[in-house]
Amino acid sequence: MLNPLNAISPIDGRYRDKVANLSEYFSESSLMRYRTRVEIEWFIFLCNVLRLKETKTLTANEQRFLRDIYLKFDEKSAQRIKDFEKTTNHDVKAVEYFIKEKLADTSLALYSEFVHFGCTSEDINNLAYGLIIYEFKNKEFLPLLKNLIEKIKKMAAIYADIAMLAHTHGQPASPTTVGKEFMNVSSRLERQYYLFEKQEILGKINGATGNFNAHVISYPEINWIKASKKFVESFGFVQNIYTTQIEPHDYIAEICDCVRRINTILIDFNRDMWMYISMDYFKQKPLKGEVGSSAMPHKINPIYFENSEGNLGLANALFGHFSEKLPVSRLQRDLTDSTVLRNLGYAFALTILAYKSILTALDRIEVDKKIIQEDLNNNWEVLAEAVQTILRKHKIKGAYEKLKDFTRGQKITEKLYKKFVNELNLPKEDKEKLLKLTPDKYTGMARKLCL
Repeated sequence: MLNPLNAISPIDGRYRDKVANLSEYFSESSLMRYRTRVEIEWFIFLCNVLRLKETKTLTANEQRFLRDIYLKFDEKSAQRIKDFEKTTNHDVKAVEYFIKEKLADTSLALYSEFVHFGCTSEDINNLAYGLIIYEFKNKEFLPLLKNLIEKIKKMAAIYADIAMLAHTHGQPASPTTVGKEFMNVSSRLERQYYLFEKQEILGKINGATGNFNAHVISYPEINWIKASKKFVESFGFVQNIYTTQIEPHDYIAEICDCVRRINTILIDFNRDMWMYISMDYFKQKPLKGEVGSSAMPHKINPIYFENSEGNLGLANALFGHFSEKLPVSRLQRDLTDSTVLRNLGYAFALTILAYKSILTALDRIEVDKKIIQEDLNNNWEVLAEAVQTILRKHKIKGAYEKLKDFTRGQKITEKLYKKFVNELNLPKEDKEKLLKLTPDKYTGMARKLCL
């Protein structure tokens, strides 16, 4: 067993305990198990659905026996496939031999040549990877992302009423609320969540160059297009009928691009939270025994937001390569996609790790209402927008310029603001409205937008 201290990758080392469950999908052993599953299901399909003449209808017990080969797949099974691969130097052929060995001493041995019948390796591989992505997506990725979205949305509701100075171009700007800024993020994430949830997974099982050559020459009476469609759809996938030897991976590129967008939104969120912490808008709860700096004892660094940002950036670099490389294959097939596909798990593990870091970070923060209020009180100039808009409403010429001259080059205090408003030639109702206005009350519909 690998000691995490000796791992080359931090995913299998430093962070192993946080993402170890992903080996169920992305490890070499798991890929073998998924390939075995596809091979077995294709064999059953040929016998019991297509009922090819030279096969037999499998009994319930025989089907159970066959499915147990992948349902009870273990480390010993994986090692046996690896042993075959030492001779074959071909990973999918090794799976075929492994299954045939399982059938050797049974009544099914007579039909063992229908294991991998009519298939090229990529018929098995593309469906195996489809299953990996499908099950990881629904069991791991979407539940975690949903949890993160709900956490951010909950914080939006909690902080809906806390007015906060906004900053555009790093400068004081029209106030918002803390909750509204969280709501902005959850809304963006929700849209991408639903796009990803609906993402189709494509599959093919149409032979060496995508034309059912071997199938037709053996059983011309079978409608192989219809048959392959039924088999592909049995996994919940969409048939891709137009392929070369490989399913061209366009849908995987689409998935990678969608996850990149989600990750980019969260990079944006991480950086904003980092800034708000540096501005003291948020405090981080101290943990007993934790050290923030080896030299400065007072520090509590925003390490979880930083860790998340770094891992998301690395994941996106990989996803970017996947989406550019995987749809490209020389002529009918080259092997460059094989090694690249094996690294999907690394990018997804970095992503999962980053999402978990954000959840941890959000549990560690609390709003400092005093600091936020002080910042609002020190920036009365943000009400200039409100004043000049009321002046425009009453068709007072040069409204914007009046406020520009008033606010630029001097610090606007409550006293200066009210003096300026009192001197304006405005109807009493609007003047009183402006005189009652304070920076923390100038938040528009921010609160309503959080609910």
